[in-house]
Amino acid sequence: MKTTQQLKRLRKPTKTIQTTPDASNSSIIKVKPKPRPRPKPKPKSQSQSHLIPTISQSLLLEKWSILTPDFYQIDALDLARRLLGKYIRRDEVVLQITEVEAYRPNDSACHGRFGITARTAPVFGPGGHAYVYLCYGLHTMLNIVADKEGVGAAVLIRSCAPVSGLETIQQRRGQITDKPVLLTGPGKVGQALGISTEWSNHPLFTSGGLELLDGPEPIEILVGPRVGIEYASPEHVNALWRFAIAGTSWISAPKNTLRPP
Repeated sequence: MKTTQQLKRLRKPTKTIQTTPDASNSSIIKVKPKPRPRPKPKPKSQSQSHLIPTISQSLLLEKWSILTPDFYQIDALDLARRLLGKYIRRDEVVLQITEVEAYRPNDSACHGRFGITARTAPVFGPGGHAYVYLCYGLHTMLNIVADKEGVGAAVLIRSCAPVSGLETIQQRRGQITDKPVLLTGPGKVGQALGISTEWSNHPLFTSGGLELLDGPEPIEILVGPRVGIEYASPEHVNALWRFAIAGTSWISAPKNTLRPP
């Protein structure tokens, strides 16, 4: 009775090692490949470059005080630079100013070019007051009046970073995010603060309501032409009167027109 041998099939090796002990005798050793370890999934991490450290209001007040009226009694071009890094506070919401634009007397892009009207009267008041107006009837724009009474100059707050009251900011903006899209744009700043044109002419150097607090001076800044003033004269369209803190993500578009001074 014949017996049949069952042949065991070997898996096809994916790797062979040939050894040659001498020229006349060679052998092939079949090596079973080791299973490659599966790469461990990388933990999801959110870029922190856009985040601003949260500061409690008590600590903020201990270190930074409300700015006095004389802080604002300078040319809008100088005030714009000095406003970078300062804090705007309304109730539990605190924002740090990261981007501004200066509007000066005899500036074809400044609202003061229309003269004193019911709308523009705050621009001609003494420095340190708010000038709030509606853009396209939708966006509330916060400006800080500069220089002495009668001059007609102001600084537009273009962008900020959240410091305190993030949940309130998100509710007012209708966006649940902590990314720069939340506050990069003048209309977004006004909405986050919950202000209206009724705040126009409000003194920013008094306690309560809307206040401006001192803050750290930025190490480096960026400058560029202002945004959305194509109607102005070429001289003023090209003037580098837009300022921003260098190295922050909390800057509005366009960013490619900003560069070191």
